[in-house]
Amino acid sequence: MRWLACELHAHTLHSDGKMTLSELATAATELGFECVALTDHNTMSGLADKAEVESRAGITILPGMEWTTFHGHMVTVGLSAYVDWREANPGNIHEGVSAVHARGGVAGLAHPFRIGSPACTGCYWEYEVQDWNDFDYIEVWSGTFAPIKTDNSRAFALWTDKLNEGFRLAATSGRDWHAASETDEPISVTYLGLDDEARPVGNEAVEALRRGRVSVTLGPLLTLEAESVGAVYAIGDAVLAAECAVTARIAIDFSVRQGLWSLPDPCYRLSLTSNKGLLAERIIDPTDGTLEWQVALPTEGLIWMRAELRGNVRGVNAMIAFTNAIYFD
Repeated sequence: MRWLACELHAHTLHSDGKMTLSELATAATELGFECVALTDHNTMSGLADKAEVESRAGITILPGMEWTTFHGHMVTVGLSAYVDWREANPGNIHEGVSAVHARGGVAGLAHPFRIGSPACTGCYWEYEVQDWNDFDYIEVWSGTFAPIKTDNSRAFALWTDKLNEGFRLAATSGRDWHAASETDEPISVTYLGLDDEARPVGNEAVEALRRGRVSVTLGPLLTLEAESVGAVYAIGDAVLAAECAVTARIAIDFSVRQGLWSLPDPCYRLSLTSNKGLLAERIIDPTDGTLEWQVALPTEGLIWMRAELRGNVRGVNAMIAFTNAIYFD
């Protein structure tokens, strides 16, 4: 499986950003991204020269739009055509999600607990969600140095609560990127796992997001697999062999985006967690290079599991990376 480094929430001067699409693509490439979603507020006009910019910058641009309303912001990615957002109200957001899906896109809650009006008009999510299965993902990390922000902690907890309730939602990061100005704060990356490299990268990236083939990080790429009764399951899959023993395989690749992040401390905590709480953990040293860890697990009572990496970042003990879930039927 190829893991594609993505930025899934960005704006240009076609809404409230300060970059052209070309400038956004160049800035994304310089930060080691292979893919960026253009999600301007309520418009897709910034995508007019998408093909030319992709060719020149050597990056995949995903077409999208951020529904920006008084009741919340919804990020949509992978659209084949514009979807009208203007009839959205607190009671009918599912109609909008259905329209996005009909045009090949995916829909996610953007920064659902960011401070709202009047500081950020509509940024706080107030739409009535009648069925969480309709949504594809929640943006749980927003902005730079995302894991230390309280609104992101609330979004991460919401995602975990929904997993515990049996919903199968992906979790992503999104910088909500408006300007190419430099920052010394850690930048998160959403890695999307591509199953079929023969298909166009953009199509596979959207499908990966739809299937929950997602890993989020401030630095190293953290991945997870499960093996049961001879079958191998990737992030986003559901293990079919209930009540059987499962071997979880966790891997960390420290070679990604070389020079664009650092983990200076010698000790970090790698854990495997689930709806039943902590399943296993160990201390790792990033100077050891690529790490692989296997854990044998009973599956009784498991609904989901994911891998997490925590440690010291800029003097703060914080989450560094997490995978999306593998589920159990």
